[in-house]
Amino acid sequence: MTVTLAAGQIHHLQTGLQAKTSMAELASLKSTFSSTVNGRAEEVEGISRDILDHAETGYRETRTANLVADWFRENGLQVRTGIAKTGVIGLLDTGKPGPHISVMGELDSLIVPAHEHADSETGAAHACGHHAQLGSMLAAATGLLGPNVRRGLVGKISFMAVPAEEYIELEYRESLRESGEIEFFGGKQEFIKLGFFSDIDIAMLTHTGGEAYGTFGVGGSNNGMIGKNVQYTGKAAHAGGSPHLGINALNAANIGLSAIHAQRETFRDSDTVRVHPIITQ
Repeated sequence: MTVTLAAGQIHHLQTGLQAKTSMAELASLKSTFSSTVNGRAEEVEGISRDILDHAETGYRETRTANLVADWFRENGLQVRTGIAKTGVIGLLDTGKPGPHISVMGELDSLIVPAHEHADSETGAAHACGHHAQLGSMLAAATGLLGPNVRRGLVGKISFMAVPAEEYIELEYRESLRESGEIEFFGGKQEFIKLGFFSDIDIAMLTHTGGEAYGTFGVGGSNNGMIGKNVQYTGKAAHAGGSPHLGINALNAANIGLSAIHAQRETFRDSDTVRVHPIITQ
């Protein structure tokens, strides 16, 4: 499991705890937190497995979003739904001044029809482990909502279930953009645009990985992605009598692919450029 933090103004944070919390009190809170999480592990794991068995792709995660929102409500969080179409936020407000921390989980899946838990109709499958991400987010919430821990907290914690992390189904997302439902193809970008990260001091999420032991990262960056659609329009002509009057769109597309492939050897490793052209129709 990998934990990634995107942090700002870290110097003034008290990790969401009261400033005068002693090391002994911190150890006690940690023990109480762990006991609470372990005590509700079966519940959280059940939700995670439910999400695994009902995968939904980006900006379509209505069932998953409703499941998370219902859990937030049942556990006393202030809930806001329909953010960036399917996103959900559950707010824990201590009523005391302090940092605003975000704990995130991603709602969407990939499309992998051969996956063991793939949806039989859509092929949607949590091959990237977002069901486990959401489970981690809910597990963190269970521990922080425990009364013995909660009363030692300050500031706010926003549990954010964000949509559309995977960059797939671009035609569908383009239709959402054209209808005005979204501006960006990615859910986090929509959250940023809508202002939900404007007062966040530190944001964190987990991600599954193949390593035996987890890693912990602060800051840093990963590649972003942008999709470009190119349409080649041909012109019909008689292949035997007047081929010179025609335009072969497939030939033009092949030339375009070859030109992009020729560019690959010019990319510097330090720029981490990745280009993956495909023909979709």
